[in-house]
Amino acid sequence: MARIAIYIGRHLCTAPRPCKEADALAAAGHEVTVSGLWFDPRLVARDRALLAGRPWKFVPYADCRPDTPMGRWRWQLVRIEQRFSRLLFARTGRVSANLFGYGTSRMLRHARRHAAELSLFHSEGGLWVARALHRAGRPVGVDFEDWFSRDLPPESRAGRPLQALEELERAALHYGPYVLATSRAMARALATDYAGPEPTVIYNAFPATEATGPVPHTGSAPIRLHWFSQTLGPGRGLETLFAALPRLSSAWELHLLADDPQNFSATLLATLPEGLRPRVRIEATVPNAELPARIAENDIGLALDVSDIPSRNLTVTNKLFQYLDAGLAVAVSDTAGHTEILGQAPAMGGIFTAGDAPSLAAALNRLMADRSRLAAARTAAFAAARTLFSHERQIPVYADLAARALRPN
Repeated sequence: MARIAIYIGRHLCTAPRPCKEADALAAAGHEVTVSGLWFDPRLVARDRALLAGRPWKFVPYADCRPDTPMGRWRWQLVRIEQRFSRLLFARTGRVSANLFGYGTSRMLRHARRHAAELSLFHSEGGLWVARALHRAGRPVGVDFEDWFSRDLPPESRAGRPLQALEELERAALHYGPYVLATSRAMARALATDYAGPEPTVIYNAFPATEATGPVPHTGSAPIRLHWFSQTLGPGRGLETLFAALPRLSSAWELHLLADDPQNFSATLLATLPEGLRPRVRIEATVPNAELPARIAENDIGLALDVSDIPSRNLTVTNKLFQYLDAGLAVAVSDTAGHTEILGQAPAMGGIFTAGDAPSLAAALNRLMADRSRLAAARTAAFAAARTLFSHERQIPVYADLAARALRPN
């Protein structure tokens, strides 16, 4: 079959969507390589564990591990390159590769040298590299995991090359058949805004064979609420959650699974009455293989994304589908992406107004007031994960898109 290269802008263990793409394309018979950026020894160990038994390989386009002879020096250079690109843009408006992410110029050099017959990209920097390869006549594909130019709150957008990003996104819609989005809402918005073809929708779903299913809990135990991400931080809906917790009428525990480099948990806990703080358990991220079992220890999964940032409003993140796989009922904010998913299986849980603590509390109280209703919601969530949203349904789509992208014009 074909040699296919997938490029991500980070560690493999932080990129479940490209991993599933690589699995699907390798299953179709292609020779698949994923390339990303290595800089954290702890995450490198997780990457290697994730690769065990996989029918494809991972090759870093920039190996910046501090425990290798050149890695620490290389990481410093990569960071200097990006700082210089940002300074150059701020002073002159000049747009360069490393403005779009750490090591983008290195990703481009690697992609040009790699003898791939189809190259696929998943990051802001990937948009830059995809355009360069496309101009050179090489087949490329792009996955809009986020709407990059419409992401982040306003205060974080200052100094960003938004016009350049929009130009890259508009061009990417026309690279051929292999253009993906994470929801129908995202695909329609991209096509409308950029007057281009609508991307193919691939949900961030997981294989039904990996679904753990609901874990029965005793009727007297507190109801366990769960949220996870790579990091704790502002603007992720957690402020709304902590404002809602004192309004809950049933016994509860909250489990947050995320790294907390800025000690944001202290800010959150300070907003709670002192007597409620022991009910909150905060733990660091775990290896990918351990995550499903940790999620399944809980009863209700929380998807708290805000709706006033277009990318956050339109996408559907991994966490929602992982809750379903673990058989958790869900409480989701009323983003366009969440509404799209919950609308296909309303019995899975409840929906609340994004950023509205009383609305979130009301949605949780409805789920928590009746244990039999909660159990039914968990059963419905697991059934949806294994039928409506199983990744197996999407595997042939990847294979078909690759075949079309590889077909001579």
